Amino acid sequence: PPAIPKDHPQLMYFLNNSFEVHKRSVGLGMITAEHKTLAIAGTHGKTTTSTILAHILYQSDMGCNAFLGGVSANYNSNFLFHSENAVTVVEADEFDRSFLTLHPHLSAITSMDADHLDIYSDKDDLGKTFEEFASQTAKDGHVYLAEGLSLPGQDTLSYGFGDDCFAIAKVESQGAKQILNFKIGNQHISDISFPMPGKHNAMNALVASTMALEAGAQTEEIKRGLESFRGIKRRFEYHFNDDIIYIDDYAHHPTELAAAIETVKEHHPGKKVTGVFQPHLFSRTRDFIDGFAESLSQLDEIILLPIYPAREKPIEGVDSQWLLDKISNPNKKLINKSRLLEDLDVTSLEVLITLGAGDIDTLVQPITEHLKKSTSAL
Repeated sequence: PPAIPKDHPQLMYFLNNSFEVHKRSVGLGMITAEHKTLAIAGTHGKTTTSTILAHILYQSDMGCNAFLGGVSANYNSNFLFHSENAVTVVEADEFDRSFLTLHPHLSAITSMDADHLDIYSDKDDLGKTFEEFASQTAKDGHVYLAEGLSLPGQDTLSYGFGDDCFAIAKVESQGAKQILNFKIGNQHISDISFPMPGKHNAMNALVASTMALEAGAQTEEIKRGLESFRGIKRRFEYHFNDDIIYIDDYAHHPTELAAAIETVKEHHPGKKVTGVFQPHLFSRTRDFIDGFAESLSQLDEIILLPIYPAREKPIEGVDSQWLLDKISNPNKKLINKSRLLEDLDVTSLEVLITLGAGDIDTLVQPITEHLKKSTSAL
């Protein structure tokens, strides 16, 4: 229900006809209550991390069941089922405090940036809710926390690049993949050829590997799982890599945008990067307007689309023109979605990235086909 209006006709039908209606989060809490659950939370990174962890375990001798927030490219699904008694991997969503229905055996928190300020009064309120989530982790389990984060009063284990935590001992970029070495306690996993770029994805792979190891997977199974991971739909997903490089990403928060843009520039140095961004929600645009402007200004060229409203009604004065005016890079424009393909024809493209969590995904296939036709005609 949070993804649709409260007066949605289909929802009203069930409510008015004596059906018992639960939010997805409540149903997930019921399903996982009887299973050993591994939960990944965080304002960014939870979908990628939970999907990596699910793939490692599913292709291992252990197997797993999984409820994911994105479509795994390995399985073309966001749900995996191995057996009734298998461990369960869950993406723990902080929106609407949904993850408080979960009581995991192992949990991880990848990030705690301010977001969903239509739900939380401020960043402190969000942090307290993450503390409550962590406190629901089993006493004989662990809470893994990305380095730099803290949860006062909670017993946590840190992961990252530091010497005093589960660590990434080596990271070496090789085009769209990276070579990684992990040190997890007294275990070492070396020369992992991981097919996702970006240091943030190295962090996601590390904590997924750490949780998989504690859940019972073998180091060789973990390495095999990481190397055979094919990514997630709309998470830095390459669609066309020829004369023009085209990438699509779900980034819809300033921190996510900054990470995606940094990763593009790191792995395609010297190339002009054109970004098409569709803001998601009027409230999020209003709450983080300066952060959006700062992140988008790092692109070489910005094409902005109108705000995707999702569940919201318009807010006076909050629109894409306001955001466009705040972007410091002068190489920017605002166009309607229907004009995008036409506009790309008159844009000098080297690397193109589409960004956003609205319906911009409906443009991915048309853009891919359009670029193929355009380059083949040259």
